[in-house]
Amino acid sequence: MWPLYAAGFTTAFGAHGIAANLGGFSGDAIGSLLALGLLLALYDGAEVLLKPLFGTLADRIGARPVMVGGLAAFALASAAYALAGEPGWLWAARLGQGAAASAFSPSASSLVARLNPAARHGRAFGSYGFYKSIGYTLGPLLGGVLVWAGGLRLLFAVMAVLGAAVAGWALAVVPGVPPLPRARQTVRDLARRLSDPAFLGPTGALAAATAALSVGVGFLPVSGAAAGLGTIATGAAVSVLALCAAVVQPWAGKALDAGRLTTRAGLAAGLALAAAGLAAAMLPGLPGVLLAATFIGAGTGLITPLGFAALAAVTPPERLGQTMGSAELGRELGDAGGPLLVGAIAATATLTHGYAALAALLAAGPLLLALARFRTARATAPPR
Repeated sequence: MWPLYAAGFTTAFGAHGIAANLGGFSGDAIGSLLALGLLLALYDGAEVLLKPLFGTLADRIGARPVMVGGLAAFALASAAYALAGEPGWLWAARLGQGAAASAFSPSASSLVARLNPAARHGRAFGSYGFYKSIGYTLGPLLGGVLVWAGGLRLLFAVMAVLGAAVAGWALAVVPGVPPLPRARQTVRDLARRLSDPAFLGPTGALAAATAALSVGVGFLPVSGAAAGLGTIATGAAVSVLALCAAVVQPWAGKALDAGRLTTRAGLAAGLALAAAGLAAAMLPGLPGVLLAATFIGAGTGLITPLGFAALAAVTPPERLGQTMGSAELGRELGDAGGPLLVGAIAATATLTHGYAALAALLAAGPLLLALARFRTARATAPPR
């Protein structure tokens, strides 16, 4: 399992380690805030488009070769800019990294499910999410140190070495998991499976958690600065968010496996915590920022392992890659949609109104989960 955890760390470290340090890059490749936004969007855009495709490919040829190939491609894309150093190669490398992460991220999630019995899925996904959270936490910090020491080329070189090392480790250690025989699936069958409440409920919760997390990372520093807090204080608050998410995930997974926590109750509690965090962000000063970071991190940490474990429980083993890729797509949409919603409302009203709007949406999540469960119960109840 350790190479899979390392793959999760790599995708998180690669996403945030570079993105957090592009804004301070003064090279010719980034000439405006619009260009910076487009460069940041390359990575996420590639993931949105390609994750479902690579998830399906993992089901067809096996998750291990797709994961190893994605890690190798990530290393090559990173090395391209590290060696060339030209502005155009920065754009190409960032696009290549996003496409490569689209391959090894859902494949690693699929292997986490395939290599662990159902009774340990909560713990397995909790540990996998823990190491991803560590990557999100350390990425901006270590990335900043590397950029300070040797510029973006050094950061990309470290990414290349990391990707190549994890690819080699996975190739040597992760057992081959052959693809399972699959019945023919039509577009209607796929649409029916992806529109089932058993898929939409956990995926919607994952998207909502990612939306809250992205808003916390992106906008809590803005709230802190408006309250007169320095960059150290706001940076510490964001670190508290990531640390809470990292600590809660293994606990949530173990509680699920031990029967102390149900999926429905855990997802509802996680959405309520994240909504409470966004509401706390409306409070002035450092207390509001710290409370928001704590609640959003805890809610995200609660939802992530439970959501993926729930998806693995209702998915045929031969379709795990496709399901994980589609769920990752939902998370990416939440990653983009949350900040977009809050930013749009803040531009026309205030940031407080933006927090309130997203908090209201997340607070409605438990009600939607209960409604989906009621509909499922009605559909499966025997006729009177």
